[in-house]
Amino acid sequence: MKSSIRAIMLFLTVPIVCSFLLPSPSPSPSPNLSLQLQAASSAAKTAKVKPLDPTAPAPLLSQNPPMKIALLVEPTPFNYVSGYSNRYNEMLRYIKQAGDDVSILTTDDRPSPPTSAFGYPIATTLGFRFPLYNHVCVTFDLPELKGLRLMEKFRPDIIHISSPGFLLFAALIYARVMRVPLIMSYHTHLPHYAKEYLGYIPRIEDFAWFLVKFAHTRADLTLTTSPQIKKEMEGRGIKRIDVWRKGIDTVRFDPKFKSVSTRKMMTDDNPSDFTLVYVGRLGAEKRVMDIKPILEKLGPKTRLCIVGDGPQASELRREFKGTNTVFTGQITGDSLSSAFASADAFVMPSDSETLGFVVLESMASGVPVVACNAGGIPSIIEHGKTSYLAEPGDTDEFVKYLEILRDDKEKYEDMKRECRKEAEKFSWEAATSVLRNVQYPIAMQNFRSRSFGGYGGVRTAFLGRVWRIKFAWLVKKVKRLVTLGFFRDWWYSGEEEKPKELGQ
Repeated sequence: MKSSIRAIMLFLTVPIVCSFLLPSPSPSPSPNLSLQLQAASSAAKTAKVKPLDPTAPAPLLSQNPPMKIALLVEPTPFNYVSGYSNRYNEMLRYIKQAGDDVSILTTDDRPSPPTSAFGYPIATTLGFRFPLYNHVCVTFDLPELKGLRLMEKFRPDIIHISSPGFLLFAALIYARVMRVPLIMSYHTHLPHYAKEYLGYIPRIEDFAWFLVKFAHTRADLTLTTSPQIKKEMEGRGIKRIDVWRKGIDTVRFDPKFKSVSTRKMMTDDNPSDFTLVYVGRLGAEKRVMDIKPILEKLGPKTRLCIVGDGPQASELRREFKGTNTVFTGQITGDSLSSAFASADAFVMPSDSETLGFVVLESMASGVPVVACNAGGIPSIIEHGKTSYLAEPGDTDEFVKYLEILRDDKEKYEDMKRECRKEAEKFSWEAATSVLRNVQYPIAMQNFRSRSFGGYGGVRTAFLGRVWRIKFAWLVKKVKRLVTLGFFRDWWYSGEEEKPKELGQ
């Protein structure tokens, strides 16, 4: 009985195995596998786009032909004042000049959100206020799935998503389902914020890094806003990173906006006092409270003006009550330009800046800065020449550099000129040109070089092609097995030609 079972199993197994191992006897043989692999190998050797050196001149803005870009961004940069907002608005301004087509998806729960920017349509999906920072609206793009409908209709060449956020998780799915290259730009240093707001949770910083790595290892290219953040992310094992060049509007921020009336407002009508300014979001992570002991040590002839709004605004007003401090709230346009240019020095106590646009804006206004030697700020400031860097939380060091600016008039005037000169090196047109002509093509290139529609590692596309060819060959063999084709091949193996009625 056992021998009969073995014979039957052998009878069934041998033809099945042979049907997979032996080539098909088709009169029109399939393309040779080695030739296909050779072609794939030669295609992989084509010229590649390489990252541009940070000091290299930018290419012409319209060097590459127009492309279709899906921009998914949260929080909205259209009702939200910050350096982050400036970057996206300036990007769109020059992308428009290059002739690219952009479709924008964001979330905005304010009344009558904008429906277009620079001639590009803005789609708004349902969102919610983030509990730990309720000044911004974020979204998972649920239940509307507007992003997916946008992709199906618009068919973009590339998806650009801001990070960190919740919308990026939807973008990851959309990019892979639609098989579109994905570029992420990293604007807020999530691990630092997690430590600042949720430090009471054990290992919260490590968890934040896990989330950052989970998302960004799935991008075809990550853009950071400073070399320092790029280096830190690379140290955490995140690959395919480049720096989105900084830019500054040197027309909007200029020493010519210096105003006597603005200075009087900023100093409670004491314009002759040494005047400090802080411009930015008022949140705990910005460490604005660190300025209070600095102000007290500089003495009664020093004034402070705080420009901006945020979740810590009420607390800061209480803490600074009784000091020489003026709060203006959030201001924009010429009033903001004038607030920068009318101060004597800018104080930046934050150690969480991925770049620090307000530092560049102050320098463009001809106002020296004393800032934290942390995050992306050291990439902006040449210590002792264009401004000063102090260690985070070191009150005495901040005071020392501010006293130099106050007391050494010759040094102060030299530094004002150097500030403006340094800021004039950067333009938004150059930053956008590198983005669309170098960094977008690199992301597309990385996508093509990864197997399984972008899921595999870099330089695995060749293996992916091999896998697809072998899989197609395997499917063909399974089809022959299911249709008992191997019996037909065996039956007619001794004949030169098969009967016409069998379809040959």
